[in-house]
Amino acid sequence: MTAPPLQLDHLVIAARTLEEGARFIAAKLGVETSEGGAHPLMRTHNRLLNLWGGAYLEVIAIDPAAAATESPHARLFALDDPAFLERLETGPQLVHWVARVDRPKLLTRWQAQYPERIAPVVAMSRGTNSWNLTVPDDGSFPAWQGSGNGLLPSLIQWDTARHPSASLPETGIAVKSMTGFHPRAHLLLEQMAWLGTSHLMNVEVTQGAPVLVAEFELPDGSIVTMGETSEAIEAAMQAARQAELAAARPARRRAKSKKAEDVTEAAEDMETASDSMPGETGQHEEHQEH
Repeated sequence: MTAPPLQLDHLVIAARTLEEGARFIAAKLGVETSEGGAHPLMRTHNRLLNLWGGAYLEVIAIDPAAAATESPHARLFALDDPAFLERLETGPQLVHWVARVDRPKLLTRWQAQYPERIAPVVAMSRGTNSWNLTVPDDGSFPAWQGSGNGLLPSLIQWDTARHPSASLPETGIAVKSMTGFHPRAHLLLEQMAWLGTSHLMNVEVTQGAPVLVAEFELPDGSIVTMGETSEAIEAAMQAARQAELAAARPARRRAKSKKAEDVTEAAEDMETASDSMPGETGQHEEHQEH
């Protein structure tokens, strides 16, 4: 089965705290995020930013006010995964994206027909908004044949007539492109073609860790990139190592120069000492004069 094309609903920035995530977006895009709300079932909360074309950017974090509340569901977007939380210690990151399934197609029926292709559907709410979202039972990112890592989209279907982006302040910021880098890119391409999302994200092979990269076009025409390829990270690490080596070379040269100076000074001292001591020739001449 090939699904009709889906639309980009939103991109996901995960952070340790909402405050940290909001500062990250403000620094990157120069715009403040709007208050979202809490997801009681998932024990998370968010902040939002309008994007051109009926999409938005979501900053999501664990809701500390709900941390002790028991829930039958693991937190979505891998926010219960210790390894993922450790990854966020380096700062907020673009980790995922969500595609919208519009009616009359029913997400619940589609998932029931193809449970091996689509994760279970969970009914969620935030304030007056309600929707269905595909969430694996363990809260991990969607996967196909064991590959996903945030690059395959979650699917969402809104029950409210008005999309949340319509109530957010206009920013004039647009998603210019999305690219997913993955060692098993062919599996992602296969699943995205089946879902009907191939037109939304480019997929490229990488020898490094999977990563999602998005380019945003600002109102002034400038481009801001979020996410880094593993190749870019490795290049940055190599550049840092080279910078350290370059910084160390002058120190070594200074050490060598200092050593040479010490040798020269020692030689001069010896010469001075030699001049100050009476030599045999001088003594002989002095004896003859007397």
